[in-house]
Amino acid sequence: MLPRRFYDRDTEVVARDLIGRVLECTRDGVTCRGIISETEAYLGEHDPACHAAVGRTARTVGLYGPPGTAYVYFIYGMYWCVNAVTRAEGLPSAVLIRGVRPFEGLDVMRRRRGASARGTGRRISEHALADGPGKLCRAFGIDGPTHHGADLVRGTSLRILHGAPVDDAFVAVTPRIGISKAVEWPLRFLLRDVG
Repeated sequence: MLPRRFYDRDTEVVARDLIGRVLECTRDGVTCRGIISETEAYLGEHDPACHAAVGRTARTVGLYGPPGTAYVYFIYGMYWCVNAVTRAEGLPSAVLIRGVRPFEGLDVMRRRRGASARGTGRRISEHALADGPGKLCRAFGIDGPTHHGADLVRGTSLRILHGAPVDDAFVAVTPRIGISKAVEWPLRFLLRDVG
């Protein structure tokens, strides 16, 4: 597992360095793993797109917690999103894990996501199983009641493993997506396709 000090750094640095690491979730006796391929940094109370922009509330209190814990929240009344809390305790910021390239537990992920893509009868591809924050939480079995506040460093059900660091040549940096404030900030990191 990655040490606590990995998360106790500037959020954008952690977001970049999470590319190539391995997200692991064990639920109902099944372990799912995948390479983190997309992240976004949310920088704290001064970032209008960060949940902490409203200050400490019942919803955002997890962002103020220790680095290396999970901040899991519900959006649109249907999707869970998982984040890794960064910086020192009391400095609310986190990295949203937007995409994962699964390599273990694929059959379970397909069952959790549904057997086919939007009723077409086609099997969901490995790449499409977890290529969005809501999709990856559903595929991995991550939810707020179970995983919010989980220790990503010492935990057993949800954690992030070392994996392999990725050279800058294989990482794209773009503005964040799916938000309406501070969209131009270049805080989205993507693993480039190679080959």
